[in-house]
Amino acid sequence: MTSKQKEILQSVSALVRQRSSSDTSGHDWWHVLRVINMAKRLARLEKADLFVVELGALLHDIADAKFNQGDDTVGARVAREILSEYGLDLQTIDHVCHIVAHVSFKGANTKNKINTLEGAVVQDADRLDAMGAIGVARTFAFGGHDEREMYNPERKPVVGRSKKAYYAAKGTSINHFYEKLLLLKDRLNTKSARRIGRERHQFMLKYLKEFYAEWSGKC
Repeated sequence: MTSKQKEILQSVSALVRQRSSSDTSGHDWWHVLRVINMAKRLARLEKADLFVVELGALLHDIADAKFNQGDDTVGARVAREILSEYGLDLQTIDHVCHIVAHVSFKGANTKNKINTLEGAVVQDADRLDAMGAIGVARTFAFGGHDEREMYNPERKPVVGRSKKAYYAAKGTSINHFYEKLLLLKDRLNTKSARRIGRERHQFMLKYLKEFYAEWSGKC
């Protein structure tokens, strides 16, 4: 990686950290940093372009659709505005903006439009952060932030929503496991991520088993 690329990453990192510092929904700077670190790990294993991967990871939540009335075009637009300030070539900017536009889970029935190795790596890193112990913690953090019920046995999960319905849904935090988190294991792109994802998936299953046992007073 060139010295100019390192300077760009440092500058964009400072900007993203400043913008995300007050988040309480589980999409804060520490989420971004975890995604960066995992994306770099996967990029090395999969031999992806580290510069594009790190930029994509840095900007993947810069304007998430769930915080912008379901508009999944605003993230790429903001990313392009930021990257245009650094004299980057159009191909790199387009590549990063494609990642930002399509990295997020948009409902079980929405086709994944990520079409590059670098995009696959960033998407995998983001999805891994929605799984395992961190994924459980973030689910309840977001549920509280969005004023969702923790659990209501009378409200059943709805799997297979369209993108519009998925963004509009206000299900319980426990339902979110079935509507997204438990689906991610089979939607990881790379061999490296799938290996990590299997362990995190098993942790979530064990967590749910314990949750239901405690809920019903069986333990």
